[in-house]
Amino acid sequence: MHRLIAVIAACSVSLTTFAVEDIVLPSGFSIEEYADVPNARSLALGANGTVFASNRSGRGVFAVVSEGGVTRTITLDDDLQTPNGIAFHEGDLYVAEIDRVYRYDDIESNLDNVPDPVVLNIDLPSEEWHGWRYIGFGPDNKLYISIGAPCNICEEPGYAQIIRMNADGSERETYATGIRNSVGLTWHPETKELWFTDNGRDMLGDDLPPGELNNVDAKGQNFGFPYCHAGELLDPMFGQEKDCSDYRAPVQKLDSHVAPLGLTFYSGDMFPSEYRGQVFIAEHGSWNRSKKIGYRISLVRFQEGVPVSYERFATGWLQNESVSGRPVDLVVLEDGSMLVSDDHAGKIYRISYTSVSI
Repeated sequence: MHRLIAVIAACSVSLTTFAVEDIVLPSGFSIEEYADVPNARSLALGANGTVFASNRSGRGVFAVVSEGGVTRTITLDDDLQTPNGIAFHEGDLYVAEIDRVYRYDDIESNLDNVPDPVVLNIDLPSEEWHGWRYIGFGPDNKLYISIGAPCNICEEPGYAQIIRMNADGSERETYATGIRNSVGLTWHPETKELWFTDNGRDMLGDDLPPGELNNVDAKGQNFGFPYCHAGELLDPMFGQEKDCSDYRAPVQKLDSHVAPLGLTFYSGDMFPSEYRGQVFIAEHGSWNRSKKIGYRISLVRFQEGVPVSYERFATGWLQNESVSGRPVDLVVLEDGSMLVSDDHAGKIYRISYTSVSI
């Protein structure tokens, strides 16, 4: 089977040694190593508690199984190319390369004897720039796929959008447009609406444009790229004779160049009640800013559906311009703890909470 070989440019980020003790969390929270997964990227949770992980810069997809408090990592496939997107749906595992999507049937019953994947009939572009896919299944049982712009800033039909389709690839449609590069999708647990992060364009300076936390409340909405950024900034190249009010603004503007990726609404019972229904965001970290920013997990708090704060939740992967790790994706386990993947350290961490005695 022919598979596209993608060349991913390495970010100019120096790494240093890392210990979980370096991570700073609010009082009562703790972090520990959960599993070793090379270049751990996107995460998905199986019906039986299996944690699935991809590794974009490698060739593999993995399953992490917890047995008696001990985890083991199983390599499910090691012959993939840029396998970034991963999703679990009705017993099957879906994995996305740049230009195709595979389905591994009844995966949790076959972790040690993985069947050959089924290649879905989905036509995806093979452009490598922003070509690593992020995928997910919505409450409508549709498969959603982000298609990033093949550039820093450009107009290219068929890109900068999120598409959706049936699980077998049929009835494909464009769901939202004007999205430069989303590498994180989730759905609100109550409204069932799609929420996503978006990475702003580069080369406008250290502090422009803001990153974005967005939500789609109707099919067909346009979020502005390449004409308007973050609902407020007309692009100097493509924004002439445009009006930002014609496009949907983000729900919350994020710090510039933090590279927001995976996100999740906290739905567990372990964390204090004030965290339930709030949004956690994995900020992968800047690559072209004069002073680094990001490399953390942020928290957006809401009241009556309106954001009231954007704050740091877990920090310590960045210290004095030295980087020890880069958060990528988040998933909440059945016990209410939260996992975070780190593609540079090759780890998955577990964040938990224990009541604080006063």
